[in-house]
Amino acid sequence: MRELSVLTFNLLSPEHAGWDRRRAVIRDGLRELRPDVVALQEFVAADAGRLLGDGDGDGDGDGDGDGEGDRHAGGYELVPHGATSADGVGAVLASRHPVVAVREVDLHVTGRVTLPWAAAVLVEIELPAPFGRTLVVHHKPTYELGYGRERELQAVATARAVEEQVAGRELHVILLGDFDDTPDSAGLRFWTGRQSLDGMSVAYRDAWESQHPADPGHTFTPDDPLTRAGEMSLELGRRIDYVLVRSGIHGPSLEVTDCRRVFDRPVDGVWASDHFGVLARLAVPAHPPGAWQF
Repeated sequence: MRELSVLTFNLLSPEHAGWDRRRAVIRDGLRELRPDVVALQEFVAADAGRLLGDGDGDGDGDGDGDGEGDRHAGGYELVPHGATSADGVGAVLASRHPVVAVREVDLHVTGRVTLPWAAAVLVEIELPAPFGRTLVVHHKPTYELGYGRERELQAVATARAVEEQVAGRELHVILLGDFDDTPDSAGLRFWTGRQSLDGMSVAYRDAWESQHPADPGHTFTPDDPLTRAGEMSLELGRRIDYVLVRSGIHGPSLEVTDCRRVFDRPVDGVWASDHFGVLARLAVPAHPPGAWQF
């Protein structure tokens, strides 16, 4: 396995904007992209089969519509966030490779956090060589404007959990999701090693920034008519969806070979979501950071 492809994409809740048409666009796009790992937000388990390729539509691969069973769909193993909204909306991480361990971190860090599925799900995945055991973290903080303090606390809680999980082990760590914050926010500055929070510092490589340093790469933008039609109708455009790779003291353990937005244009007049997805390709570097080659 030479490269690992990872995707994060907020689907926009099925109650909005003609879900049957949007679901078909998303399904076809996912079949074309075939990411190894995909993090989906505003996801409903009953749609897993139709989105990821089973075709039976119940999300568990057994065709009975109960959402239980083996938690597989279309060749993916599904790891959902533990809680959903009352209408079943939540988040899921889907992997084409074996899932060997799962841990969830509750991100209800203050009483202002009301999103039921505010959580980080830490998933250890056994990838083919040369990757090996890899920790993939699906991070979903709260979304509201003005809740930067909560997102800072949530970032620190997730980062601490990751450091506990990888302590004493050599694991690649990939962090992805809809962070609902911009690259210049305290939370993202913390993730990318530009500032500390709560006496802690980490460093993650921002996949988009590494490939497009001069491009703001907005993923929630009024260029998408579904953004203008939604609750944030005066949105000016932000990059809030990320793929990040954890660094050691000499740099990230994985090289970002490509990063691009997907689902960023209409198909036959149908926009997939009010977010654009972010797809990154990662590789184990020939010259790993921390060693001289001369």
